Amino acid sequence: MSDQHPARPLAEGPRTRLHPYRPDDAEEFAALARASRRLHRPWLFPPEDTGAYAVYAGRIVEDPAKEGYLVRARDDGRLAGFININNIVRGGFQCGALGYGAFAHAAGRGLMTEALGLVLRHAFGPLGLHRLEANIQPANAASLALVRRAGFRSEGFSPDFLFIDGAWRDHERWAITAGR
Repeated sequence: MSDQHPARPLAEGPRTRLHPYRPDDAEEFAALARASRRLHRPWLFPPEDTGAYAVYAGRIVEDPAKEGYLVRARDDGRLAGFININNIVRGGFQCGALGYGAFAHAAGRGLMTEALGLVLRHAFGPLGLHRLEANIQPANAASLALVRRAGFRSEGFSPDFLFIDGAWRDHERWAITAGR
């Protein structure tokens, strides 16, 4: 693949581009999710087949309380990961919760760091959000490092916070606000 992708990017940096979820990305996303299973487990369970991707992407695209971004590397055009803003609350709160994952071939290359910066600019700019939160299991060192690099601050610890992989999991709560 070349530097060019058929869909116009929502945002772009020197090494990454953000694109909306599209049906045409189903096969690539599912294949990369399967190839990244060892990286993702036990933290994350992205869709590993095209049918599950269609449901997942449809929920993101159709729900006004969600924004979703596929991260593509500019050097080869491949999907590098994804970043979603979930549970967007407007009014006096103007907040959303982040969910994200890198694909194994792109992990450790700094692509998600750049892409998260693009998402933050978009969230605090055109989307008009004031605050983003990230809830991370304490042993997920890569995810904790990503939010630290992006300027998130630790806001506490929540035992039994989210039901993941058949059990209630503890999470560290991290957040960043517009103007940091």
